[in-house]
Amino acid sequence: MQIEFIPALSASVTGPVARIVDQDALPIDLEAALAEGARASRFSGKAGQLFEGFVVRGDAVVRVALAGAGEAQARDRMAGLEKAGAALSAKYGASGETALIIDLAGSTLSAREVAAVLLGARLRAWRYDTYRTRMPADQKSSLAVIRVAGAPEGSEAAWAVEAALADGVELTRELVTEPANVIYPESFVERVSARVKGTGLKVRVLNDTEMKALGMGALLGVAQGSIRPARLLVLEWNGGAAGERPTAFVGKGVTFDTGGISLKPPAGMEDMKWDMGGAGAVAGAMLALARRKAKANVIGICGLVENMPDGGAQRPGDVVTSMSGQTIEVINTDAEGRLVLCDAVTWTQKEYDPTAVIDLATLTGAMIISLGNEHGGLFSNDDGLAAKLLAAGDASGDKLWRFPLGPAYDKLIDSPIADMKNVGPREGGSITAAQFIQRFVDKDRPWAHLDIAGMVWASKPGQTWDKGATGYGVRVLDRFVRDNLEG
Repeated sequence: MQIEFIPALSASVTGPVARIVDQDALPIDLEAALAEGARASRFSGKAGQLFEGFVVRGDAVVRVALAGAGEAQARDRMAGLEKAGAALSAKYGASGETALIIDLAGSTLSAREVAAVLLGARLRAWRYDTYRTRMPADQKSSLAVIRVAGAPEGSEAAWAVEAALADGVELTRELVTEPANVIYPESFVERVSARVKGTGLKVRVLNDTEMKALGMGALLGVAQGSIRPARLLVLEWNGGAAGERPTAFVGKGVTFDTGGISLKPPAGMEDMKWDMGGAGAVAGAMLALARRKAKANVIGICGLVENMPDGGAQRPGDVVTSMSGQTIEVINTDAEGRLVLCDAVTWTQKEYDPTAVIDLATLTGAMIISLGNEHGGLFSNDDGLAAKLLAAGDASGDKLWRFPLGPAYDKLIDSPIADMKNVGPREGGSITAAQFIQRFVDKDRPWAHLDIAGMVWASKPGQTWDKGATGYGVRVLDRFVRDNLEG
C-alpha cells in the first residue's frame, strides 16, 4: 500500500474521506446528518470503532468515515490511533475503492500520532494472496493508496520511521505464511538476502559443513533427518559507534516441524510451517533497523533447520555433543528448537561477544496453555534486561509476561547419562525449556528468552492483522532498540 501526503483536501481528490475522532469528541465542523447518524449508531469514538455515511458537498456525494481513536489522554494512545487506521483498512481494503483520503484539517494530531494511524492502516491492509488463483472479484484487495491531507509538519519523516517498521513486520509475515515446500533453510536465506540487499545489512551464511566443523552437533542433529541442509543466517547492522559491542537477537528457524521420530499427531501439523517464527521475527526486525538506519550495533542470527523423520533422523535416546562441549540426551525429538538455539547462542557469544543475547522461539505448546494468544513468555537471567523488554512489549503492543527460572527447575533436566536431557517433566514445560537454553549462556552475560509460540499465528483478526501471520516479535525488538540502544 502506498502512503501519500497532500497539502489539503480538494475536489480533484477522489475516494472515501476519513476523519480520526477522539472518544466523545465529534468534530464541530461535521455535517449535521453525519453527526446525527453517528450518534444514532452509538458511535462514540472508541478505539477501532467506525461509522460511515454519505453527504452532499457541492455537486458531489461524498463517502465519509469516522474512525475512533479512543481517549486522547489514554495511556495506550498510540495503540488507539493504530486501531483507527486499522479499522479503515479493514473497511475499505476489499471494498472496490482504490484510494482513501484521511482528512486532518482541524485535527490536533501530532506528526508521531499521524504516523501511528498510518502504521495501523498499513499493517491491517497486508494480505498474501499469491496462491489464490480463483478469488472472486469482490474479495480481492482493491485499496492501493492512502492520501493524507493537511498533516502537521514532520509527519512524512515520522512516517518514514514507521514505514521501515512495517517493512520488517511484512517480511516476517511473508516468511511465516509461506508453505514449507517454498520456505526451507536454503530458500529462507535466499528470500531474506534478496530483501535486505542495498540496506546496508551485512549477510553471512554458514552451511552444514562449516557448522559440523564448528561442532554444532545439537543443531545438526535436528536437521539430519531432512533432505534440506541446515543453514545459519547472520545479519549484521553496524549503525552505532565503531567497535562498540553489539546486541544479539537469535531466532529459532525450524521451517517445518514434524516432530521427527517423536512424530506429532496429524491434526494441525500443517501449522508447523510457522515453527520458524522466531527466525522470521529476527529477520524482520533486522530489516526494520536497517531501513530506518538505527543508530545501534545489532546482530541477527537465524538457526535454520527442517525436522523430518526419515531413516537418518536422530532417535529418542541419542546423545549429541553441542558446540559448547556439553552433551545432551535427546529424550524427545519434538523438543528440537532448544537444540537449534543452544548451538546458535554458543556460536553468537564466541563470534561477537554481545552485550546481551535475546532469543525468540515458537518453543513450547505449554506456553500457549499458560498465556493463550495474548502474551509472549519472557525468561531472563537479568532483571534490568527483563524490565526493558517488558516495557518495550507494552509500548509496541507485542506484549510479554515474565516467568521464573531457578535451580529447582534446572535440576529437572539433569540426565543420568549425559550433561542434560532436552526435556523435563510435563509440569513447567516452558520453564524447563528456558532452563535448557540458559545452560549455554556465558556466565554474567545478560540473556532473555522469548517463547512466542502463541503469538506468531492468529486464528482470527486482531488489532492490526487479519487471520494468519501476525509478525509478532518485530515490534518488540525494534522498540527495545529505540528505547535502550539508540541515543
